[in-house]
Amino acid sequence: MSSEAKTLLINGLWKNNSSLVQLLGLCPLLAVTSTATNALGLGLATTMVLTCTNSAISASRRWVKPEIRIPIYVMIIAAVVSCVQMLINAYAYGLYQSLGIFIPLIVTNCIVVGRAEAVASKSSIPLSALDGFATGMGATCAMTVLGTAREIIGNGTIFNGADQLLGPWAKVLRVEVVHFDSPMLLAMLPPGAFIGLGMMLAGKYMIDQKMKARAARLAATQVAPEGHTGKAL
Repeated sequence: MSSEAKTLLINGLWKNNSSLVQLLGLCPLLAVTSTATNALGLGLATTMVLTCTNSAISASRRWVKPEIRIPIYVMIIAAVVSCVQMLINAYAYGLYQSLGIFIPLIVTNCIVVGRAEAVASKSSIPLSALDGFATGMGATCAMTVLGTAREIIGNGTIFNGADQLLGPWAKVLRVEVVHFDSPMLLAMLPPGAFIGLGMMLAGKYMIDQKMKARAARLAATQVAPEGHTGKAL
């Protein structure tokens, strides 16, 4: 793997995560993540859209004039989102009903347009596709973690309704972690999403700080023996 491809992958998944660093696409992140199934479904749909649109925009970038590039990007994104919406409607109708308006709203998602402008319009098709995949999977991971936490705290389950996304066999994926007589509404309502996102941002900041401190200690231990000059007794 080339250094540029590795950088795109690491940035999309962690260092420049669209949900936890750039804070883009917060509307679906906060509205759809009431369950892990909904979060995973929308995240995978967004990943598919990002990968396909980045590839299409990179392939057509030489024939698109700079003055009209944004309308062309939106047309390509809208076409891909329409195809993804019809696929979900055909093969995961329960998830399609659950996600509702947030599937077509992927067209206006800042993540998709931002990656098209920042990477796809300037890079080769493989790198653009990799960037779209990495960015989408980073957003999917953030959505799934938030959705899982909210579902556990709110309903005491994980992947409730997974059969809507993966088919009847996925009913076995449902796990009841804690039994609640009544759901905890705070976790399922929008305030719970904001609280959960804030905790995720704080957790990522703490992890980044620990990683920086560890890297600094390793650098110091490597430099010290090279720069050490002992005095003769």
